[in-house]
Amino acid sequence: MSLREESLQRFVDAASLAFDQFAKAPESRRSIRQFFAALERPGIARAGQGSRLPVCAQLDVALAVDPSYDPSLARLIEAFKGIEPMLEWRRRTKYDHTAGDNFVDGHANAMIVGPGGLEERSDLWLGVTLLAPHVRYPDHDHPPEEVYLVLSEGEFQQGEGDWFSPGIGGSFYNIPGIKHAMRSVDTPLFAFWALLAERPH
Repeated sequence: MSLREESLQRFVDAASLAFDQFAKAPESRRSIRQFFAALERPGIARAGQGSRLPVCAQLDVALAVDPSYDPSLARLIEAFKGIEPMLEWRRRTKYDHTAGDNFVDGHANAMIVGPGGLEERSDLWLGVTLLAPHVRYPDHDHPPEEVYLVLSEGEFQQGEGDWFSPGIGGSFYNIPGIKHAMRSVDTPLFAFWALLAERPH
């Protein structure tokens, strides 16, 4: 059995605890249980260095959550800082008119575990999105179900519903194929997402 790199394992453990604490909806809890059960088996480690985009200059502000807010979120942020230099931050290349004018240079995504992540695998995706202030991420959808864990202020939309603000520690579930979007407000938006690309039967 292969072993997971120590700092990545520390992050996975912290993410498992935080998602378990903040994911409240029944479908979220079922998805997260299946997700982190599958994640107990390490994937193939990716070689190579990480890379940043200019918007990553917003990370210090995005990660400046008061440690006293919640211990599990504080552990998650510290664990993320331990792996962030290894991540490959990328721009989304597919978008439409729903993206804000400042979208291209105002956002970055990083896959932590999944295609192109620190651990290469196809059954699940664990990643993060960063938006500079006042950036509208385009409408998008994907076949896998998804659970978000939000670590900042910001607004989200599901389908044609109203925009809502989960707040720091907010979590919500996206059913497979639903159109969804997000936008930052006066501060950077920072959120983790967990997708079950291959749902257990």
